[in-house]
Amino acid sequence: MNELNISAVDTAAMETTASTEPKHKWLSRFSRVAKKATMCATVAGVMMSTCTTQAFAAGTGAVDTSSFITTACTVLKSVICLIGGGVSLWGIVNLLEGYGNDNPGAKSQGMKQLMAGLGLILLAIILVPVLQTMMTSAV
Repeated sequence: MNELNISAVDTAAMETTASTEPKHKWLSRFSRVAKKATMCATVAGVMMSTCTTQAFAAGTGAVDTSSFITTACTVLKSVICLIGGGVSLWGIVNLLEGYGNDNPGAKSQGMKQLMAGLGLILLAIILVPVLQTMMTSAV
């Protein structure tokens, strides 16, 4: 009689574990691939924009500060927008993964990442021109 009770408990446990598995395994596999691709694209974009940064100097050796500040602010704005876009894209992937697996933790994390990325982009659009104006007026 004990054997029957144990097997009934085991079958009930197996049924509950089977129901907690994600409904769409391809979605979670796709989201992992999308996360890796987003991370690689973000890192590659930041590295390319950092490597292409140049300080322009005049032919006589004197540095033209206004063109340097303009170039530095343009590069800074681009880098911050790239990072913000990468974080936003990663947040969208997490958000979709949360909806696909019905996981409220992933939904929350995805929404936070999406808002943080959009905040970075907004910061680059608003704050960098203000900094550029302050630096050019100080020189």
